[in-house]
Amino acid sequence: MLNYTEQLWRLMHDVVSRVPKLSFIDTQELFVFARHGRPGAEGAFATCHSLTLPESEPGYYFWRDHATGSLTRRSEWFVTKTPEVRIEGNHIKYLISFVLPRFCEQSLAGSRKAEFYGPEIEPWVAKLDTVVHELYHIDPEAEGLRKFIAADGTRVERSHGPGFYEQVAEMVQLYLATNPDPRRYEFLKCDFTGLRARYGTVVCTTFRNFPSFPQRYVEPLAEQPPEPVAADVPVEPVRRCTQPPLYTEQDVTFREFTGSGTRRISPPVPQVGAA
Repeated sequence: MLNYTEQLWRLMHDVVSRVPKLSFIDTQELFVFARHGRPGAEGAFATCHSLTLPESEPGYYFWRDHATGSLTRRSEWFVTKTPEVRIEGNHIKYLISFVLPRFCEQSLAGSRKAEFYGPEIEPWVAKLDTVVHELYHIDPEAEGLRKFIAADGTRVERSHGPGFYEQVAEMVQLYLATNPDPRRYEFLKCDFTGLRARYGTVVCTTFRNFPSFPQRYVEPLAEQPPEPVAADVPVEPVRRCTQPPLYTEQDVTFREFTGSGTRRISPPVPQVGAA
């Protein structure tokens, strides 16, 4: 049995201990979990989710008539909140999700990142690049995702600023140049079929409300403003949140991942292979 998300967390811990640009990251404030995604399907291989954004200012949704532009209805006033995640006493500031088995099928060939690596680099390094890529999204000031500044001093609104992919490749190659223990990244060399052939069962950490996970949500104001804007239009109720405002280890579970789906299992026994 291989606990894939545990191995990814251990790899991240090793990376931040060896790459100065990422040394500000406290891996006790990171939580790694898995989502399901078919190989070959469109979509991200992994995603960094911030839990550091503050509560928003009150606001509301509204709808206008396409022909006249007049307001036809609006929602209740609400605020947007971030759920809190505390795992075994650790306040989690960032979640990093990996999409399996899609993540395992990556290769440098034909990818955008290939141009930043020489021909001698092995194909599996594409997965290590994705791991470092997600770590690089973590903001040193813990204010959401990392912000980027253009050469003229203006803020870049895109999530990948100038030189992002090249800088990630530099950090990947720096990490490998420190001669890390191969056991830290050996599992990345297998595609998903290879993992199952080698370890038998691939399990990952997920949340009990799988496929959901902690995400920003809206909550109506307990006291609606007495004289809201456009008071003469119908008011739609805001959909009530069904996720808990606080996640703990009691909300964490394990699932076996296969090529076609997942199934919930009991906590995994000690794994073999990847130390």
